[in-house]
Amino acid sequence: MSDIAVTGSTLVGLLFGFLLLVVGLIFLIKGRFKSSGNSDLQEAYANQPNKSPLTGRTKYPQVDAFSMSGTFFNTGLLIALAITILAFSWTTYEDVVIIPDGALELDDDIEVEPPRTAEPPPPPPPPPPPVIEEVPEEEIEEEEEIEFVDQSVEEETVVEAPPEPEPVEAPPPPPPPPPPPAPEVEEIFTVVEEMPRFPGCEDKPKAERKACADQKMLQFIYKNIKYPAIARENGVEGSVVIRFYVDKDGSVKEPQILKDIGAGTGSEAMRVVKMMNSMGEKWTPGKQRGKAVKVYFNLPVKFRLE
Repeated sequence: MSDIAVTGSTLVGLLFGFLLLVVGLIFLIKGRFKSSGNSDLQEAYANQPNKSPLTGRTKYPQVDAFSMSGTFFNTGLLIALAITILAFSWTTYEDVVIIPDGALELDDDIEVEPPRTAEPPPPPPPPPPPVIEEVPEEEIEEEEEIEFVDQSVEEETVVEAPPEPEPVEAPPPPPPPPPPPAPEVEEIFTVVEEMPRFPGCEDKPKAERKACADQKMLQFIYKNIKYPAIARENGVEGSVVIRFYVDKDGSVKEPQILKDIGAGTGSEAMRVVKMMNSMGEKWTPGKQRGKAVKVYFNLPVKFRLE
């Protein structure tokens, strides 16, 4: 009996079957007793004047329910023994997650260009200094003699009003102000002092967190990954590379396929990566100089046929 192993679904099914068996027996015995009417029993004992039905334990032995007490007791004992055996044999199985060798190793043919942050445009060059040209002596004109005019005014002198000044044109409007500077794009790092980690290993020592987080991430991926049927039928194997960045709050953002081997494998890997945002916990964000920053993460997902 020690080799018996019953899963939870099997145990529930057997208990439900026992319940149906007990209910069926109850209705069977009840129907049997109902089939023996009082009129039939009275007629059966009418031809036996010397035998009174009152001498028995019940009025009519045909409907004596206690006559089957031994059968009911043995049946209940058998059912209770079977339920006890099944309860002790209830076994829970852990899902076996097969992780390929070198699951986190990127292929050599994948070249990931580091992101380039937007650099401000260079300032305009300074204006050139003015060029001083030497004027030859031949072109220098001699100063003319200044002629002095008598400015005295007498009574007989007629003074004419000066001419009215010509209207001055309004200066042109000032040029429009320069456009506001473009919003600064926050940098997404590729390598930082503390790389982001999959959740579930924060209680480990600092030296063990990285290896523990990688192992839990691989278990999550290969537990939820489903080999596409078309890829299995055509024997498609290889590695799919998904790139995303871990935000400051630990959420997975902007996943994209860097390498796809086709047959629906890229879409399946993308589906599993997006499931990371539905977990109860989020990633531990990467840190640079003690501050949480956005960090890119390249994740290889290997498809191997067993």
